[in-house]
This record gives sequence, C-alpha cells and structure tokens, in this order.
Amino acid sequence: MLSKNTQINRNQIEMIALEQLVPANHLVRKIEAAIDFSFIYPLVQDMYSSERGRPSIDPVVLIKMAFIQYTFGIRSMRKTIEEIETNLAYRWFLGFGFYDKVPHFSTFGKNYERRFKDTDLFEQIFYRILKEASDRKLISSEHVFIDSTHVKANANKHKFEKKGVRKETKAYESRLREEINKDREDHGKKPIPPEKFDKEETKEIKESTTDPESGYYVKDERTKQFAYSFHTAADRNGFVLGTIVTPGNIHDSVIFEPLLEKVIEKQGKPDAVAADAGYKTPAIAQFIFENEITPALPYTRPRTKDGFMKKHEYVYDEYYDCYICPQGQILKYSTTTKDGKRQYFSNPHQCQNCPLLSQCTQSKEHKKLIERHVWEHYLEEADHLRQTRENKSIYAKRKETIERVFADAKEKHGMRWTTLRGLKKLSMQAMLTFAAMNLKKMACWTWKSPEMA
Repeated sequence: MLSKNTQINRNQIEMIALEQLVPANHLVRKIEAAIDFSFIYPLVQDMYSSERGRPSIDPVVLIKMAFIQYTFGIRSMRKTIEEIETNLAYRWFLGFGFYDKVPHFSTFGKNYERRFKDTDLFEQIFYRILKEASDRKLISSEHVFIDSTHVKANANKHKFEKKGVRKETKAYESRLREEINKDREDHGKKPIPPEKFDKEETKEIKESTTDPESGYYVKDERTKQFAYSFHTAADRNGFVLGTIVTPGNIHDSVIFEPLLEKVIEKQGKPDAVAADAGYKTPAIAQFIFENEITPALPYTRPRTKDGFMKKHEYVYDEYYDCYICPQGQILKYSTTTKDGKRQYFSNPHQCQNCPLLSQCTQSKEHKKLIERHVWEHYLEEADHLRQTRENKSIYAKRKETIERVFADAKEKHGMRWTTLRGLKKLSMQAMLTFAAMNLKKMACWTWKSPEMA
C-alpha cells in the first residue's frame, strides 16, 4: 500500500543530549575510546607562547579536525568544516555542543604555516599511534612489506620547463666504491681514483612551473603526469610502519635503504622483507643480507633479445672467476667498471667459427661480453631462497598487506590525488593519512560494543 508522510516535524522541540544522537558503534566513538589525544599537548607546547597573544584554539581540536578529514576521505579542510557544522558525530568527537562555533577552514592552514610547518609534529603523532598499537600487541613486524605508490600532484602536466639536474646520490654509493676498489685490487688492477667516482653526472628532467617539487612520472602512453611517490612499509597485519615522500620521478630502489633503516630504528629488525621487482637489485639484496634479513623477491624474466642465448646458459665458475659458454669456451675476467660490474670477454679467434655465434653476440669483432655485478651473488642467493615454501608464502602476502594499504588509502582516504603542493605538505598528508588508517584499524580491533540493556 502506498503511504505518504503527513507529519512534518521540522520544528519539533526536544530536550536531548548530543551524546544520545551519536550511534553507539559509530567510528568516532571507537577512535575516541582507542587513544587519549591529550598526548598532543606536550608535543606542541613549545610552539605556543605562554605569556603573549590571544588564547589559541585547542591544538587537540585542530589535529582532530585533520583526522576527520583523512579518516573519512574528505577532499579539503574547507569541506571538512562544512561537514563538522552539520554532522553531530563529528561535533561530538571534537567536544563541541549544538551551538558551539566551528573554527574557520583557514585556521588549520594558518597554524600549519606559523607553528607546524618546519617541525616533525605529524611524524611524532604517527609514531605515537603506532606505539599504542604496538603496546596492545597489534603489530606483527617480523615480516615487512615495502612498496611505493604515486599520488597525482596538484599541477598541470603541460606547464613545465626542461632542466638539467645532477643525478641523485644512491644510499649505497660509498659501500659500492669500497667494494669496487677491493675487487680491482684482488684482480691486480689499480683502484679507481675518487675524482672519477665524483665526476658530476646530469640528466634532463621536466620541472613543473606549478609545483616544482613534484616529479614527472610516465607509466604508459596514457599515464603521464606530475606526481609524488609515497614509499611505504607495512607489517603483515596491514599497519603502516613508516613512509617517505619523494618526487614521482625518484626510483623505488633509491629510497629502500633509508625506509628500511627507519623501520628497524622504530620497530626493530624484521626476519624477512618482501618487495616487488622494482627493488630486485644487487645493492638491495646486499643490504638485506648484510643486515641478516631474509629477502622475499619475485622472479624476473631475463632481459635478453629474442633469438639470443640467456645469461644463465653461460655457467659462472666461482673458483676460477670466469664464465663458460655452452660450447665450452672460457670467458676471462677483464676489468671491474666504476658501476661495479666485472667484465668477462671471450677469445674472438675461437668465437669466429662457432656454430652458435649468431645466437651469442652481434659483435663485429666476434667477442662475447658478459657483465657480472660485484654483489650479484647476493641476488643469486635471493633467487635460490625464492623457491622455498616460506618465501613463497611471505611474498604472496603482499597483495593482502601493502597493496591493500594503498588501495584503501586511495579509495577511502583521499590519497589518489592531492590539493597540496610541496614535499613538506605532502609529507604531512602521508603521515596524517597513514596515522588515520592505523588509528582506524586499532580502534576497530580493540572496540568493545556496549552491552545491550
């Protein structure tokens, strides 16, 4: 039967408390029960004057407003304030009554510029929430999963200038230099002088005129944009353990070491680290093994031209330090380059009449070259471990941990793109987004529903 609502009770007057209007299982109740936000006061104490100026807006209210924005995926602080004005649950969470005035949307931005901008406040908040989760035995960091995702910058991809910049320094360069010169001395070669290592190398990049700190990122023909990279580590329960923000044109492998070092500093050394093919480099494998951690890295196909023999078809003899080709010829050591690659050459007089020459090399001199990184044995050991049942199980968890973190961050917490500009503000967004996700997970896992009357 069709019925119509004939009672319009818009002007009905009730005597009711705000507490009664917030659902018993609302997320804000779970968050409020999960953590005491008063820990923020000591963190911001030195940012406020104790003697001068007008009374400030409660800093806990400011931070809670930011948490509302990032927890519920609201696209801006202006829109967040609009939601707080009409949403009773948000008012309850901030401690406001029905008629309390909500701060202007520019208040958080002004406080950021005047007080929070050059501080590590948001990082401290992130690690404080992580500590709360750890104290409650919710963190399981024996297996760490590392990856990065791109966040579209607030910049027009057609407005840029081409600029020559120096190539970024790798975290492992000093270690690699020592290894290269030691390897050369072991082979009776002179060490490479420091000035040859320090020779400045430049590259041409596209620099946005809108947001110069972003980086031009190319994924395929359709995806070309200015972006930031959020390099992130997560545990097996999906809690974010650490994050570093860089321009979108910085390769994943460059940030791996500082990110893992940060995780080790804050959470202790994990038993294993899982990462995708972008992190499968000799330097990363060496760093993981030297820290007595097990790598869980994927299979990567050989990058050999079609019709040519693969590198694994040439057998490396570790004792005599040489390669042996399928026809039994020895490729002898020649030198170690400043890139850390040992070079092995065949004898062209033996190669010129070889029946496999056309499948072996295109060299006009009939000389086959094979390069082997000084740390390649670490990569080979990682490949051997890849076959174990434990490593297969660890690597399979990536889709349920770090990939799930990024999916949730983009779909539910507004991290697909940003309205902010500059590395410092994007670092703030990353810390607040992942802190909100950790807090939400901790709140839901520790929540005890009120008993029914």
